[in-house]
Amino acid sequence: MASPARRVVFTGIGVLTPIGSDAPSFWNCLSAGVSGVKAIQSFDTGGLTTRFAGEIPTFDAKKYLDKKERKSLRVMARGIQLAVAAAQLALDHGKVEKAKLDPTRFGVEFGAGLLATELPELGPASQISCNGVPGGVDLKKWGEQGIPAIPPLWMLKYLPNMLACHVAILHNAQGPNNTITESDVAPLLALGEAGRILRRNQADFFLVGGADSKVNPLSMVRQCLFGHLSRRNDAPEKASRPFDRQRDGFVVGEGAGVLAVEDLEHARKRGATILGELVGFGSAYDRGMGGQGLARAIRAAIAQAGITPDDIDHVNAHGISSIHGDIWEARGIREVFGDRDVPVWAVKSYVGNLGAGGGLTELGASLLALSHGVLPATLNFDEADPACPLNIQREPRAIQKPYFLKISLTEMGQTAVVVCKKWNS
Repeated sequence: MASPARRVVFTGIGVLTPIGSDAPSFWNCLSAGVSGVKAIQSFDTGGLTTRFAGEIPTFDAKKYLDKKERKSLRVMARGIQLAVAAAQLALDHGKVEKAKLDPTRFGVEFGAGLLATELPELGPASQISCNGVPGGVDLKKWGEQGIPAIPPLWMLKYLPNMLACHVAILHNAQGPNNTITESDVAPLLALGEAGRILRRNQADFFLVGGADSKVNPLSMVRQCLFGHLSRRNDAPEKASRPFDRQRDGFVVGEGAGVLAVEDLEHARKRGATILGELVGFGSAYDRGMGGQGLARAIRAAIAQAGITPDDIDHVNAHGISSIHGDIWEARGIREVFGDRDVPVWAVKSYVGNLGAGGGLTELGASLLALSHGVLPATLNFDEADPACPLNIQREPRAIQKPYFLKISLTEMGQTAVVVCKKWNS
């Protein structure tokens, strides 16, 4: 990330998760070992093979917007609403006075994935067009009667760039603005890009984030048919089991993580509390998902940070809890760290897979751990898997070193890694 003259620091954390709707409540539940994976409440799951998720049942986006801004909610899918709310939380946590920011130097970078449609918006059009035959589509009816039945603003609600778009509009952020649509790795890729822009002196302040909601009838049907979900309906809080030998699949969830990220001198001038520093970034494609690509990304991030693997306090893993995904992630970590026995922490054991909302939410968890001096345990790790030879964090432990490494992956093999440092001066 180029010149050391400009350093990139974190000054605010905004999170909405199944275990907490701001940074303090999120940390309290992590510290107490509270799982947010429960039976789904928002819709009838009777016909599904998996009937639980990491859900935020009490989320109301109106709480985070002024009255005059609330009309925009009608063109925001749930994932966008989560992004907008978490952005406000990040500004609040960072004590940011927007009026004192130069709007042309205020950027927005977001990661996003597939935004699932609400059934009432496409359902009627689909029913009209299928002639009552499951799987059948009458294209003539679709064109003449189906399309007119779709709400005119439907597409605006589900475009993935709308997360960054709405955040920028609401906060008058006129600087660099981009969306990376690469699912689970997208937020870390967005953070890497924001860091490069800050170091090139093309912006002073960023809101960097990601948000997603897979707790949706359409998403759940798709995941149950084609995904690799856990089916522990009798004990959902035990279902997300990263790297555990008895894992039977991953858990979907919903949430958002947005970080206030800025140039060090800009943060100092406004009297911000600095939570940590971004010091390394790497990404790679792991062809064949054997761990070699992930290892390249890890090495690149560590090299850019100017440190060695011995300096890392802990690895904040992707830890999705899928049978095969955990194995190849473990191989990549092991290739770099060998027998060093670096502690590995998996936040998804608390909240499930938040999709594009997960990467920075999980990174925020490690920033909070640095601030409190304690790394919480990974939940539901009862039996080591010989195929995942890692030192999984079973019990809380004191933070011992100033650096941590965060990993994000996709099921197709994309990887992204960042190294962050505790702030001491």
